[in-house]
Amino acid sequence: MNQTKDDILAVLDRLGVDRAVLAGGDIVARSPIDGAEAGRVKALSAADVDALVGKAHAAYLAWRVVPAPRRGELVRLLGEELRAVRTDLGRLVSLEAGKILSEGLGEVQEMIDICDFAVGLSRQLYGLTIATERPGHRLMETWHPLGVCGVISAFNFPVAVWSWNAALALVCGNSVVWKPSEKTPLTAVAVQAAFDRAAAKFGSAPDGLSILAQGHADVGQALVDHPLVPLVSATGSTRMGRAVAPRLAARFARAILELGGNNAAIVAPSADLELAVRGIAFAAMGTAGQRCTTLRRLIVHEAVADRLLDRLAAAYRSVKVGDPREAGTLVGPLIDKASYEGMAKALAAAKAAGGTVIGGERVDVGSGDAYYVRPALVVMPDQTGPMLEETFAPILYVVRYRDLDRAIALQNGVPQGLASSIFTTDMREAEAFMSPAGSDCGIANVNLGPSGAEIGGAFGGEKETGGGREAGSDSWKAYMRRATNTINYSSALPLAQGVQFDIG
Repeated sequence: MNQTKDDILAVLDRLGVDRAVLAGGDIVARSPIDGAEAGRVKALSAADVDALVGKAHAAYLAWRVVPAPRRGELVRLLGEELRAVRTDLGRLVSLEAGKILSEGLGEVQEMIDICDFAVGLSRQLYGLTIATERPGHRLMETWHPLGVCGVISAFNFPVAVWSWNAALALVCGNSVVWKPSEKTPLTAVAVQAAFDRAAAKFGSAPDGLSILAQGHADVGQALVDHPLVPLVSATGSTRMGRAVAPRLAARFARAILELGGNNAAIVAPSADLELAVRGIAFAAMGTAGQRCTTLRRLIVHEAVADRLLDRLAAAYRSVKVGDPREAGTLVGPLIDKASYEGMAKALAAAKAAGGTVIGGERVDVGSGDAYYVRPALVVMPDQTGPMLEETFAPILYVVRYRDLDRAIALQNGVPQGLASSIFTTDMREAEAFMSPAGSDCGIANVNLGPSGAEIGGAFGGEKETGGGREAGSDSWKAYMRRATNTINYSSALPLAQGVQFDIG
């Protein structure tokens, strides 16, 4: 038996997953570490979705009247379950998505963190009391559960994205139906098992509160189209978002869209170059370039460009590419052959556009079905060609600039608007970058890469990134409906705006 498959099966056993889930299905579970098949998971059909949503809706009807702090207790128990399995679930993320072990563990830590956030939130679902112009009246707003929340997640964050949505949706009084990526079905099964254990300890969670709907695109489409699903949070490509958004809009449902990101960092003349090299290296090469917040464009002032590029080129040549389970590995595999081919195509286009490519070659690990590549550093004459497109692979394009206005224009000159950053020690440059005339992204950082790593802040972006927000801040409001309430506790009936309607 394949060593990677043995590792997967052992981890699933420790996570309490019945091996029967791997038998007889038509979704092939593969590890990108060696390309070997680990098992097959049964896919639902679009016709199955109606019954699942009906079950989830019934659960919502019961759950919405449970006091929010009590709902928070279920999420607290989920967080405890995740703490107990953090090491194994993090390893499974590495095995199935190809992340290095520290990133797999970090993703599970995000799940734990959002559970902690949501537990606190369960006692802070505040409305407002609003000043009213009418004597003897009270004007206020209240927030109520929304219904069944659909979650469609991508392979690159196979468990964290579910938790960002589910933890908030649950404390807000909703139920959840989750359609995970077909490329990472096993992590989804393990997460559902953890939720089921938490629900059993809770003791009174309605059946169907969290439902896993494994399947292909037709299952996701059925979830998007279902009239009892008032909200769908979908993470994936801009192409996917273009298919999902009109269907939701057609029935006036809500969308939380987390789509593409062609993210840039500006390196100013005053930048701490040692800090910049470290920040750029992780942002551009981490997760083998398969994060939505991966740094894909580097805009460097001509005064420091040569020095920075020399240091980056050395880092790119020396970084260890290989089995993500091995100590010292910093770059694991691409998810599949299609990703590798997309990277090769982009590099060919970059060369045709006058780019100079450092790295980008395939790394032989002894398996023709695994796709490891050395991250590519591409010096471009201008922001053109493939630099204007998002390639989900470790390619970092570099261009030079002379003045900050030009750098910001280059930063904003792509269709996506997810994440951005600037490396500078000049306060004026930093403030200009974060001002209304600066970065047009949902995330704008100073002296670190373009990540949105902490769950306390709302995560998401603008333009073709979709406009959705998940995780912290006031993102919880997307999972609830707002009611404006006026109470008349007087015996008079004054009308607003001085309107008179006396029926005498």
